[in-house]
Amino acid sequence: MGTDLIEGVEPRRLANAIRALAMDAVQQANSGHPGMPMGMADAATVLFSKYLKFDPTEPTWPDRDRFVLSAGHGSMLLYALLHLTGYADMTLDEIKNFRQLGSKTAGHPENFLASGIETTTGPLGQGFANAVGMAIAERQLAARFGADLVDHRTWCIVGDGCLMEGVSQEALALAGRQKLNKLIVIWDDNSISIDGPVSLSDTTDQKARFAASGWTTLSCDGHDVASVSKAFDAALKSDKPVFIACKTTIGFGSPKRAGTSKAHGEALGADELAATKAALGWEFGPFEVPDNIRAAWKKIGQRGAGVREQWASRFKAHAKRKEFAAAINGENVEAAVAQLALHAAKVAGEKPNVATRAASGAAIEAMFEALPELLGGSADLTPSNNTLAKGAIDITPENPGGRYLRYGIREFGMAAAMNGMALHGGVIPYGGTFMTFSDYSRPAIRLAALMGVRAIHVLTHDSIGLGEDGPTHQPVEHLPALRAIPNLCVFRPADAVETVECWQLALLRDDGPSALALSRQATPALRADASENLSAKGAYELVAAEGGESKVAIFATGTEVALAVTARDVLQKAGIPTRVVSAPCFELFEVQSDDYQDEVCGSDDEVKIGVEAAIGQGWLEAFGVHAFIGMSSFGTSAPAKDAYKHFGITSEAIVEVAKALLEEMD
Repeated sequence: MGTDLIEGVEPRRLANAIRALAMDAVQQANSGHPGMPMGMADAATVLFSKYLKFDPTEPTWPDRDRFVLSAGHGSMLLYALLHLTGYADMTLDEIKNFRQLGSKTAGHPENFLASGIETTTGPLGQGFANAVGMAIAERQLAARFGADLVDHRTWCIVGDGCLMEGVSQEALALAGRQKLNKLIVIWDDNSISIDGPVSLSDTTDQKARFAASGWTTLSCDGHDVASVSKAFDAALKSDKPVFIACKTTIGFGSPKRAGTSKAHGEALGADELAATKAALGWEFGPFEVPDNIRAAWKKIGQRGAGVREQWASRFKAHAKRKEFAAAINGENVEAAVAQLALHAAKVAGEKPNVATRAASGAAIEAMFEALPELLGGSADLTPSNNTLAKGAIDITPENPGGRYLRYGIREFGMAAAMNGMALHGGVIPYGGTFMTFSDYSRPAIRLAALMGVRAIHVLTHDSIGLGEDGPTHQPVEHLPALRAIPNLCVFRPADAVETVECWQLALLRDDGPSALALSRQATPALRADASENLSAKGAYELVAAEGGESKVAIFATGTEVALAVTARDVLQKAGIPTRVVSAPCFELFEVQSDDYQDEVCGSDDEVKIGVEAAIGQGWLEAFGVHAFIGMSSFGTSAPAKDAYKHFGITSEAIVEVAKALLEEMD
């Protein structure tokens, strides 16, 4: 591995501490992945001891380097490093409780469980795309505030699985186009997957692949300090993102399992564990690390304190310190929300008949200057998504301080990069695509919800109302599918005022992602009063019944609310007191008090009808509807009005169903 000592200890001995903790933890849990930590321990030792800028005593220091373990199954590599370098919450007991209920050492790293875990990884490839987003955020903030405050790198370890996943191509192409030279990706090139040799399924020349997209590509022996250091030194000098093929042996040190798929995802077993420790010259018991090696790792952890203190001194004297702190802490959100309130009042007075995607674009423009952290983009659908504010400048290598990113046709890569930006801090990302293509984004949206990060998805063309593009582009199952993701708020506003309100709520929501489902077709103004954000309750009575106690309640979202209002007017004229409830966000309604929910849902004597141009899953549970008017099949290629009529989503159908149910109840 090399002979130069690190803090007075041979590097291989430092790396073996990682290996031993990983082997012991997996053995005790009888579950986990020891092979990757054993293979990457040497390279990780070099990275943490000589290159990575971090301070365990201040794990959220804004100018720290970001370290992403995209190959999240090798989580014990990260946990061992955090423990050995002195992160206070990664105790030895946590290492011993690997994969146990309530521990910080989950099977795959979860950013909300312990400090030093920058992102939740496990679904392969997403960590890599997160790292691209982090590097974009770093460069954009550096352009805004200067290198005195923002000057750090993003390091990412990927495995063969990460590179096989399609999102890796989206991520690497985006990073190459943007020339993110502070992004360094280290490939654990061990040639093994669960099924056996990687060659069973893949013969890609990964270095050529990355080079083709504008990366600097390097190679090193992952078990040799000098070779790894040479590669890292060269990476620091690159003017492009760097991909390092780090050749390793999975399960390094194991006499019987090294270099085989058996080392990947199961405990070594008592006999092989003992044999491996003997082969490595590790003569210590389970979870035992000798004092001199612990002391050396502790010094490695203390290496960044001085750098952080120098940064803190620069920050205190910096002319933009208040602006920087506001960006990092999200302090400008309130100003943007206030601007949106003014805009909502203006819209309420104007009563525009517009598509909610257009209303969203106007909302973005209204708050754009008040919230400089807002960083937009689209997956090559900018004119359709209405995501580009007037005056917004593209982010490019030549202009890294721009505020709009051209993601290309890469929905998954966009969503995962947005997660990385949000995790990095200092920016609030939003990105647009057609709602049907949220299927491509879904894995990253799910992780955003799990991690609790503020990423805002602008999903336009939200129903059969998009018309002639037909069933391939018309989302029908997507609304209930998105609503099924825990901690995701799905907003489907009915008019321009509700659209502004939903944007306010998405911005204020700093503990999870939001999806705005927006129409292609115009919809009439329904709200003349914007003095209170009624969408914040998730559902509210938009129009009350007149002429007595309500007999019919129509619950609707989005463009179908206008149909409900028209149907209500017809029923009222027929002497049937009817009210309309707009339900822009099921998730917010579910957390309201029981009394409020009962008030909105009404009495058991009322006929309750749900209306939404989507599959009806969730409507009975949310509002107790007796009937649902919506979709039960895929859509069709036709003008919007014809499609709605074809599928029976009309005001006439609502009236007919209401009268039929009233007769049944009589």
